[in-house]
Amino acid sequence: MDSLSYKTISITENDIKKKYLVVDATDQILGRLCSKIAKILRGKNKPDFTPNMDCGDYVIVINADKVKMSNGKMEKREYLRYTGYPGGQRMFTPADLMNKSFGKTMKSGKHPLFIKVVKGMLPKTRLGAAQLNNLFVFNGPDHHMEDKNPEIIDINKIK
Repeated sequence: MDSLSYKTISITENDIKKKYLVVDATDQILGRLCSKIAKILRGKNKPDFTPNMDCGDYVIVINADKVKMSNGKMEKREYLRYTGYPGGQRMFTPADLMNKSFGKTMKSGKHPLFIKVVKGMLPKTRLGAAQLNNLFVFNGPDHHMEDKNPEIIDINKIK
């Protein structure tokens, strides 16, 4: 007879069931919204969460242009990146990334501000990179994933 009354169950690839979820970003605070999105992408909101598997859902964010940051951080905050060359340190603000998202060269569903913020909240491994590919962000209320039958959720209900 086993001394344990339960066993830890790890999910397998065959057991993973992914859904498409739509999140409305209107009047949401960027950091708080992205932390909840990162939980959904990882699958931490599911009872069968397994840390080494991509068991999270696909997230579609609409109205990303209406997201807010508190205390004027949209213009004050500075992100840094380095090109790899001497004198190659570049600074940009969240407002710069927001303006870049309206450009015609941006890939549909890829918003540089949301990608930057959510990427910092995911694991820094190949699994984290794969989970980041499950995020689609659109500036307006329209998205091109109606054929996936996405489920609209209220992000404020998720802890």
